Amino acid sequence: MKQALVIDDNRNTADALHQMLSVLGVPARTAYGSSPAIALLKSGAPGIILLDINMPGVDGTEILSYVKREPRLSAVPVIVITSDDQPETRQRVLKGGALTILIKPVTIDALEGALRKAGIL
Repeated sequence: MKQALVIDDNRNTADALHQMLSVLGVPARTAYGSSPAIALLKSGAPGIILLDINMPGVDGTEILSYVKREPRLSAVPVIVITSDDQPETRQRVLKGGALTILIKPVTIDALEGALRKAGIL
């Protein structure tokens, strides 16, 4: 099974997602922000990306755009993790290529459902 990549500038959220993935049997790497995420994405393609949208500097929508433009990454499913439940945000990220959106705080059941939708579980 390919690794998941968790991208979130909030360490508590990123670590909680990493732990939930572990419980679900999905190996994961964690990037605490945009710069480490871009470095990991350049070094290889994960099996799935869990991506926070609201991050300082390069935000999640820019990372989503990069992933979907990059030929070796474009098929990687992206689950957006955000506290922003506005219809405009939802529409923007789904139009940008995200598979689905999970609203923070994410439950293990919601994460499991999204991973099944992505074909990871």
